[in-house]
Amino acid sequence: MWIKEDNTYNEIRRKSLMQWLDEMEQHSDIAVRCGIKLNRDYILHLEKEIKQLEEQVHMRDEYLKKMKAVHK
Repeated sequence: MWIKEDNTYNEIRRKSLMQWLDEMEQHSDIAVRCGIKLNRDYILHLEKEIKQLEEQVHMRDEYLKKMKAVHK
């Protein structure tokens, strides 16, 4: 019933970002190299947060559908 969302653009952006971070790991400046791990960890944190929010929205939508069906 639900149309699967096309994430092609987001996947390309993520791969591009990861490629850039890989390249920055080779940078001569130690501060740049050390910041890469922090950036990767932050990206993972944001992805987990997005997934959690999507699950909450899905649960809310399911609840509202049930409430609507009950009140018909």
